Amino acid sequence: SVDFCCEVFHASDHPTLARGTPDISAIMAAKLFKSASPEQQIDYLRSLKCEVQCDAEHIMPEPGCEALDVCRLEGPQETQKVAEKIIACQTPTPTEVLNYFNNELKKRICFLDGGMGTRIQAEKLEEADYRGDRFKDFNEIDANGVPVSLKGNNDLLIFSKPDMVRDIHKEYFAAGSDICETNTFNGTTISQGEYKMQPVVYELNKKGAELAKQAAADVTKAEPHKPRFVAGAVGPTSRTLSVSPSVEDPSFRNVTWDELVEAYKQQVSGLVDGGVDLLMIETVFDTQNCKAAIFAVDEYFLETKKERLPVMLSATIVDNSGRTLSGQTVEAFYVSVKHARAFTVGINCALGAAQMKGFYKKLVDMNSGWCHVYPNAGLPNAMGGYDEDPDIFSNNILDYAKDGLLNFVGGCCGTFPSHIAAVVKKVAGCPVRKLPELPKYPSMQLSGLEPCFVTEQAGFQWVGERCNLMGS
Repeated sequence: SVDFCCEVFHASDHPTLARGTPDISAIMAAKLFKSASPEQQIDYLRSLKCEVQCDAEHIMPEPGCEALDVCRLEGPQETQKVAEKIIACQTPTPTEVLNYFNNELKKRICFLDGGMGTRIQAEKLEEADYRGDRFKDFNEIDANGVPVSLKGNNDLLIFSKPDMVRDIHKEYFAAGSDICETNTFNGTTISQGEYKMQPVVYELNKKGAELAKQAAADVTKAEPHKPRFVAGAVGPTSRTLSVSPSVEDPSFRNVTWDELVEAYKQQVSGLVDGGVDLLMIETVFDTQNCKAAIFAVDEYFLETKKERLPVMLSATIVDNSGRTLSGQTVEAFYVSVKHARAFTVGINCALGAAQMKGFYKKLVDMNSGWCHVYPNAGLPNAMGGYDEDPDIFSNNILDYAKDGLLNFVGGCCGTFPSHIAAVVKKVAGCPVRKLPELPKYPSMQLSGLEPCFVTEQAGFQWVGERCNLMGS
């Protein structure tokens, strides 16, 4: 706190000073200052305020160039037209997709898919399954002189087991998912570089999108009243811009902003050419990586002059601290990405639904647009598995739905089509979360590790950052 001088000091009040013979002990003993209360401090700061005339030239945006609020876009819900395009493996326009969901979300909770990685693990695949015919003679050597194994590179199954990947998408669509993500979580040159598979990245994303679109077409043909959509999955990569991988050198980074942007832009190019309806930048553990992905998306659509697809952003919190790996709270994450004009902002992975609810509620309170959540099937057990069966998982999700917190909901690690089907059934008839009235928080919002609201009552604010590079 700051102490303001509330009493004027006069030498005449102190005889030793008035005689011109200063007595240091008398000065030290004198009560020179009186502590001010917080209210007095604020009153004093307000008294210093003065009104000024702003003579700067304010340039208004040209008509039609204002930032679009995609969550409040008004338009007809052309379900039949959209379904016909999807059945033909075509891509509805971004405006048609937004109009469909903006109308649908006023009536019901919509559904995402469940875990892809853990669903693939259930198939118990071996090295030969990942290689297939195309990569059976693959013989690259890693930096340590060890032959590169392809087992575990789930994205590669798009080439080696396309029917299995398509069928998994169909399982989730049949369970009730409105949107399924492509099997491209590691579909960047950075992530595929660990398997020496950089040359196939564009093709991987394009074919992955096409497989998911084929599954959407098959299920939409059977249920044209409920068209199914595909979101291109854009993962976080295995590298981070905010945290050093070296404990000896906190300033070291093993990736640059430009490298991430270029990798993400290539992935987006393949996904869009493959026909995805939306883009999901997901499992964000470092907001700086997420911003690079957002920047790449915007650059791609500016360069190609295509209409920008709806973008969904999903953070992951590492533990019960409620923070991402780079240290941000979910509220600070939301403030950091508000500029992205996202269709939804939400949380996925890391925790089970029961543990995640408190953090999700904070995000729901902050978010002026649509929200999503897709938690794990509980916390991992000692064997690395997940213990929540469909009944337990759906009951935990019902706790969200009864409180009117849901727009989109799905599952992450450890969830299967049976989990999604149970959730769809369990939350039927529950109220959907409504968009808040704007402006919900009519004040400047800034963020570091925590959010900062600069309100009228806040008084003087000094915004800065201590540059201690992850020190204590």
